[in-house]
Amino acid sequence: MHEDMTVVQRCQQIIAEWLKGMGLELKPSKTRLAHTLHKYESQQPGFDFLGFTVRQFPVGKYHSGKNSKGSLLGFKTFIKPSLKKLKLHAESIRSVIKTHKAAPQEALISRLNPIIRGWANYYSTVVSKKIFSGMDKLTYQQLRAWGKRRHPNKNHSWVANKYWQTIGNEHWVFANRKEGKNTLRLKKHSETPIIRHIKVQGERSPYDGDWIYWSTRMGMHPEAAARVATLLKKQKGICAHCGLYFKDGDLLFVDHITPRKKGGKDTKENRQLLHRHCHDTKTANDDKTVRSTNDNSQIIEEPYEAKVSRTVL
Repeated sequence: MHEDMTVVQRCQQIIAEWLKGMGLELKPSKTRLAHTLHKYESQQPGFDFLGFTVRQFPVGKYHSGKNSKGSLLGFKTFIKPSLKKLKLHAESIRSVIKTHKAAPQEALISRLNPIIRGWANYYSTVVSKKIFSGMDKLTYQQLRAWGKRRHPNKNHSWVANKYWQTIGNEHWVFANRKEGKNTLRLKKHSETPIIRHIKVQGERSPYDGDWIYWSTRMGMHPEAAARVATLLKKQKGICAHCGLYFKDGDLLFVDHITPRKKGGKDTKENRQLLHRHCHDTKTANDDKTVRSTNDNSQIIEEPYEAKVSRTVL
C-alpha cells in the first residue's frame, strides 16, 4: 500500500522477480492493482482481503478522517464484510434450514447457532451493524418458509405462534416452547456487539513483561492469575475505587464488593480489583475503623506482584 501508484507497480515487479527465483509466480486471477478511493483502470474502488471489503468514500468535513497531524483528509475509510462472504453465509444458513425440513425445532436451532455466532464474531470489529440486521431479516424469511412448509394447511399466524415467542423483553424470538433452562432460542446476528479493534500501543510486545497492560487487553497472561487478568480486562485496567489506571509494579488486591463478613459471596459478580492502598481505604470505610490488611474476611489473595522470571524473546 502506497500513495504513489508507480511505487506499487515497482513493488509488484520486485515481488515477481523474487518469486521467479523459487519457481513461483503471482496468480493473475488473484492479483490486481486497486485504488481505495477512486476508480483505477475502470475498476471500482476498494479491494477484498480475508473476507473484508476495504474502501474509502469522500465525505464532508464533519465526517472526514484525519491524518497523524490532525489535518482533514476529505474521505473516510469503511471496512465491511465482503459481498462474496455475505452470499456464502446466507447460502450456508439456507442449506442448513433446507436439510432440517423434518427435524425438530431444537435440532435446527442447535445447528444454526454456532454458524451465526462464529460469523458474527468474526465481523464484530468492522462496520457490520446494518449487515447483521439484514442477515437477521433474511434468516427470518427462510425460517418462516420452513415453518409454513411443515404446516401447509395452517395460516402464518398459527405458524408464528408455534415457533416464535416472547422471552423476557425480547419479542419475536425463534425458540421452543419449553420453560426454564430447557428453552432453546436462535441467536441473532444483531445481538453481537460491534467493538472496534484497539491498536497496540507504541512498541509494546507480549514479551516486554508488562503483564498489567496485556491482561487488560486480552484478559489473560502467563504471569497473571486468571481471576486477576479477567478483572483487569473487565475493569479496562482501572481501579474500581480511585478510578486511576493500574501501572506495572502496583500491588493489586482482589476485593469483595460486599464483604464476606456482611454476607457477601465469593463469586465473580462480587469481586473487584483494587490498589493495595485503595483496598485499605475501602476496608476502613466498610467497618468504620482502620483494619489491618491481613484480615482474611476481606483479603482473599496476597498482594499480586509480577513474577521475577519473565519470558524473553
